[in-house]
Amino acid sequence: MFRILTLNVNGIRSAGGKGLFRWLPKADADVVCLQEVKAHEADIPDAWRFPDDLHGHFHCAQKKGYSGTALYSKKAPLRVSTGFGVPEFDGEGRLVQAEFRNVTVVSVYFPSGSSGPHRQESKYRFLDAFLPHLEQLRRQAAAAGREVIICGDVNIAHREIDLKNWRSNQKNSGFLPEERAWLSRVFDELGWVDVFRRVDARPEQYTWWSNRGQAYAKNVGWRIDYQIATPGIAARARRAEIYKSRRFSDHAPLIVDYTGRL
Repeated sequence: MFRILTLNVNGIRSAGGKGLFRWLPKADADVVCLQEVKAHEADIPDAWRFPDDLHGHFHCAQKKGYSGTALYSKKAPLRVSTGFGVPEFDGEGRLVQAEFRNVTVVSVYFPSGSSGPHRQESKYRFLDAFLPHLEQLRRQAAAAGREVIICGDVNIAHREIDLKNWRSNQKNSGFLPEERAWLSRVFDELGWVDVFRRVDARPEQYTWWSNRGQAYAKNVGWRIDYQIATPGIAARARRAEIYKSRRFSDHAPLIVDYTGRL
């Protein structure tokens, strides 16, 4: 059995100040994927760059205080890589990938389009570029005998069940028809699996809440954080949890337990 945890920290220094790294040993995850790190590696305290018993790897944005991804693991990966060959997005620190003996794990942060049309266009360019990368990643992993788990903030709620106020958000970034269709293609045509939904079909299971009003208190949220996996490893998911006992950012950790070995 192994455990994978993913969380958009909305600033690693902010989340660390709220106790994230004191809590991580209790979470006991074999791999921890973080998004929206919002710091250059040199600006992250050593205690958080190299937590006890974890190997840390980072892909930071060129711009300070923006985007960025991280991946920690108990076991040292066989190979680590960053980016996916698209300069526009590689400069924003959007992907770090670790290859283990049986599984490749990816921490990825999809762009948000909510701040304006120019960002939505950037998001569409990312989706167009990432789709062939998904296929290439799957082929390469299969050739090496590995499964793949993509972890991260996708910034898209797939179905009506995945956000509270779906009717009023149909023209808003994160629930646009084109975005949802992209995820449907990933799942229905390319054969990737939404691991959480394979394990938990209940409504009102969200991973992000706006800081406006009482969204969190009233559970007016969106499920935009995912573990998306190849079918073989997805079938071995036994437990999925959105952890809400403590808050480290405006997102909640998504934790999945899988049978077998990493």
